[in-house]
Amino acid sequence: MKNDIKTREDVFLLVTGFYKKVRQNPEIGHFFNEVIEDWDAHFEKLTDFWESNLFFKATYKGNPQKVHVKVDQENNQAISNYHFGIWLNLWFETIDELYEGELANRAKNNARKMSSHLYLKMFQEREKNK
Repeated sequence: MKNDIKTREDVFLLVTGFYKKVRQNPEIGHFFNEVIEDWDAHFEKLTDFWESNLFFKATYKGNPQKVHVKVDQENNQAISNYHFGIWLNLWFETIDELYEGELANRAKNNARKMSSHLYLKMFQEREKNK
């Protein structure tokens, strides 16, 4: 039996393992590799995000909605729900390789909700800018 996500270090391991897969993915890697210049800083920021999300700590400072809308616009609004599906599958795969338990399941459920929300916000911005 695997352990559940319990610490910031666990979250960091999840984030870095996940983004290793994302960066190598031929269908979504370019969205990240073309935008993120400092991966170490990005890992810390996303560890803050997921630590806040999973442990209810106020460590994250940022606006993921704004960032995703900007990336979509910079990519000629080419990001689709298909791309979010790949992202979500890689997230689930990474969690399943490393963890199991209540917080692992919460990380999956929260990512599912977040991906739907972010895609909806990107779509709404596209409609505003027509």
